[in-house]
Amino acid sequence: MTRPAPQARFDDYLSSPEFYDDPYPVYHMLRAEAPIFWSERWNAWVLTRYADVLAVVRDPGSFSNGLRVPVFLDQLPPAERARFGLLEDHFAVQIPHSDPTYHTRLRTLITKAFTARMVQALQGRIQELVDELLNGVEDKGQMDVIWDFAFPLPAAVIGEIVGMPAADIDKYKQWSSNIMGFLGVTPPDPDYIADAQQSIVELKAYVSGKIEQRRRRPTADLLSQLVEVEEEGDRLSEEEIYAIVAVLMSAGHETTTNTIGNGLVALLRHPEMLARLRREPDLIESAVEEMLRYDGTTQRHMRVAAQEVELDGHRIGKHQLVFAMVGAANRDPAQFPHPDRFDITRSNNRHVTFGHGIHFCVGAPLARLETKIAINTMLRRLPRLQLATEELAWHQHIGLRGLKSLPIQFQPGRVRE
Repeated sequence: MTRPAPQARFDDYLSSPEFYDDPYPVYHMLRAEAPIFWSERWNAWVLTRYADVLAVVRDPGSFSNGLRVPVFLDQLPPAERARFGLLEDHFAVQIPHSDPTYHTRLRTLITKAFTARMVQALQGRIQELVDELLNGVEDKGQMDVIWDFAFPLPAAVIGEIVGMPAADIDKYKQWSSNIMGFLGVTPPDPDYIADAQQSIVELKAYVSGKIEQRRRRPTADLLSQLVEVEEEGDRLSEEEIYAIVAVLMSAGHETTTNTIGNGLVALLRHPEMLARLRREPDLIESAVEEMLRYDGTTQRHMRVAAQEVELDGHRIGKHQLVFAMVGAANRDPAQFPHPDRFDITRSNNRHVTFGHGIHFCVGAPLARLETKIAINTMLRRLPRLQLATEELAWHQHIGLRGLKSLPIQFQPGRVRE
């Protein structure tokens, strides 16, 4: 396979500590100087313009999701590659890692169980969970938003939806972190991949027992519906149910945790927007969309060229990786006026944080609902909210942007509603 000459200077920027702290200056530089370039370090084409990112994610015929994990693992030496067949098989039956027509079948079945009506019915329960978490910290005058609030909230919500006990929340966290983490290290690292594969083994053993329980005695949770769901005689296999549960438990709390954390940081660093949202809580809809655009948790959609493709004069070879940098697309001035301005009243905010087309995130309505309730309730109940430090530590993951912790301070004591 012919590869273009690498541009080492850009690779140096993409591997710098400063990139993980704040990737947006690098994205602006790339968009201006090399909007489509071959990264030797990432072994992939890197795209930073909104139009190019959209062209890739809306064309599943040319840019495959199903080939992502196999091609990524193919970078390993053959002896190492052979160790990870179970992991590859697991991802092969996941909705985010499949192509039509198989993807169409999976999405049809899961959306019959995971409905918009079901999500909206959760509004009251989400509010209860938010209030319970804030009840535990409001008298202290401080908390770590990630660990005291933004992680336990969506983990509890998705656990209740799927039908997993809250007592096992730490297990979900470890499994999902390992399973999602291995694709965030480029080039692939055998140790990370081994951890992901072991987590899949443990998750399958855990879920298998739950599936058997639901078959004997169905309940009102999503796992029971996945076991029972049918479309013209078609049902999900047990392997497919494992994969769906893994996606829901991972994406269902990892992305929402980071959306709440990143969004709150944006508000705290823009006090005029924070004050306005306090005064006008009905702006929460557009505020959440701006949080998703301005510093969204999803920074990259990975695809594989299913065939040789030409994109703006660049010839992308068959089976080459393509990194459509969503975080860069969401700050493209060609699409968003004043892209580095955080504006909770921004209109026509067509960000691509949740993807586009057939792979648009199934869980987007739930993530939006949780974030809206969480942010507005924090602003209402925690007066004089501020960062406890400006030295924030970000995870070094090229696909997901999120904080390791988020210490804040506020005026202690219960606010009268």
